[in-house]
Amino acid sequence: MAQRIISLVPSLTELLFDLGLANQIVGRTKFCIHPAELIPSVPIIGGTKTVKIDKIRELEPDIIIANKEENEQSQIELLSSQFNVLLTEIETLRDALNAINNIGIATNRNVESEDIIKKLSGIHQTLAIPIEQKPTILYFIWHAPAMIAGNNTYINDFCDNLGLNNLGVLFPGRYPKIEPHDFQNVPDPEFVLLSSEPFPFKEKHLKHYMQLFPNSRILLVDGEVFSWYGTRLLKRIDYLKTLKEQYFR
Repeated sequence: MAQRIISLVPSLTELLFDLGLANQIVGRTKFCIHPAELIPSVPIIGGTKTVKIDKIRELEPDIIIANKEENEQSQIELLSSQFNVLLTEIETLRDALNAINNIGIATNRNVESEDIIKKLSGIHQTLAIPIEQKPTILYFIWHAPAMIAGNNTYINDFCDNLGLNNLGVLFPGRYPKIEPHDFQNVPDPEFVLLSSEPFPFKEKHLKHYMQLFPNSRILLVDGEVFSWYGTRLLKRIDYLKTLKEQYFR
């Protein structure tokens, strides 16, 4: 059983706490912020892409939880040569549930992980009620340069399961950088979603996107709900239900 765990992935750090592993978590990134009441006691080992290797060595972990997209390949390769690294690759909801299962097995929390998987599966089934006509969206993750969520991303799969038609898949790449002229041959989205992370979109950004998309509804959305693939959704299900009922129906 893993007695000393380091997580390099914010959403999976929260998952580890929800699996009942608080006493075994010995390291996390500065972006691991949940659960807020417990996380401050866990030592920081850098950022998701700026891991302090020496600090990790000092902590002597039994296992390191990492992610192919969120962490730097060169650092993960180095850590893998010295430690047991569980590298997740998550592009779909199914991938997320598989990762939770694998982490449960690796940390001897099979029963707890199976319970979480069951709850998340139930939520996804509830939210996946067919919509007569899928609303079209663009999901912005960054500002200046403008970047959107595209193909082969967890965000796109999450939106699809929610009943939203992500126009970001019409552009090449997973997170395309786009300019205003790129939309000349693309229909106006019904909704433009401005995420709270990784770029912290605020009220002050609304005017800019209203000018870019005068025929669209511009919404600020909780990026943790759309992009965190651990247990965050279990705490924010009411938010997502309200969002869907108020706008996407």
